[in-house]
Amino acid sequence: MLLIMIYVDNEQHHDPRINLAIEEHLLRNLDLDEPILFFYINEPSVIIGRNQNTLEEIDPDFIRAQDIHVVRRLSGGGAVYHDLGNLNFSFITHGRQHIHDFARFTDPVVRVLADLGIEAELRQQSSLFVGEKKISGNAQYAAKGRMFSHGTLLFDTDLEMMLKALNPRQVQIESKAVQSVRNFVANIRELLDSQMTIQELRQRLLEGIFEGTEIPTYQLNENDWQQIEQLTADRYRQWDWNYGRSPKFNVHKSERFPSGKVDLRIHVENGRIHELKIFGDFAGRREVRQLEERLRGVRYDAEALTKALAEIELDDYFGQLSTADFVTLLY
Repeated sequence: MLLIMIYVDNEQHHDPRINLAIEEHLLRNLDLDEPILFFYINEPSVIIGRNQNTLEEIDPDFIRAQDIHVVRRLSGGGAVYHDLGNLNFSFITHGRQHIHDFARFTDPVVRVLADLGIEAELRQQSSLFVGEKKISGNAQYAAKGRMFSHGTLLFDTDLEMMLKALNPRQVQIESKAVQSVRNFVANIRELLDSQMTIQELRQRLLEGIFEGTEIPTYQLNENDWQQIEQLTADRYRQWDWNYGRSPKFNVHKSERFPSGKVDLRIHVENGRIHELKIFGDFAGRREVRQLEERLRGVRYDAEALTKALAEIELDDYFGQLSTADFVTLLY
């Protein structure tokens, strides 16, 4: 049990890039004797695990259309969906002897939920369940002799948006899939006997963790915010971190157009096209090898591909084929 802690207020920031930068700043730069407790609520976003391939976890078209942030975090584990109905907590402590000891950090949360009439328990090493339904996932990260253990609490999350945001584009979502998700996960608000807002839950957690005593609070100062803004700019706003850091992967795309079939084999490394091979029964006037070379090294996202193809006459290579259709096939 964490007996002596200090609370850090994020000053109502909902941008996940800023909140993850605050968390990293607390871990790496803030030299306090006490363990730190940190809460944050993010705008709609997909938070990618440190070692995941971003494009295998999301539907990029849906993400772009819904203006959902995609941000990679420091800790491992799977991708999670955040919105304004999701409360996130983080414990930052000295040492790393409690790595993998998730119970140490989830027990204070479990006790508060029990006071609210919700009997939660830790299962599958790092997840909180109420009955057979999951309400929280947790992950950890250690650096410079310190560590954090952070987790999510589904309070009033839009589960249909979560399903669509975390769904790879190639997988079709059936209507029954939403109900299937509801059978596996639950929002805490649905389990409460009385009405409560997410801000009230956050306050109850604060009061419960600090056992009703005065809550010692560290106020982020100007120097802290300068470092946080630098971290946000250098890491969490960077495409290379959020997308480009993905492991190597291969993509096979194929479609028939009026001019013939186009079959693509794409090898992506560090989020960029490392190798592209174009096959098919189309009839063009120029060798596709030139186009393959032109796209080598281009960032593997729709905007960068469209820009790279802006001055290329694709009809010369494929017959009748628009840039928009080719980018859709590529990506």
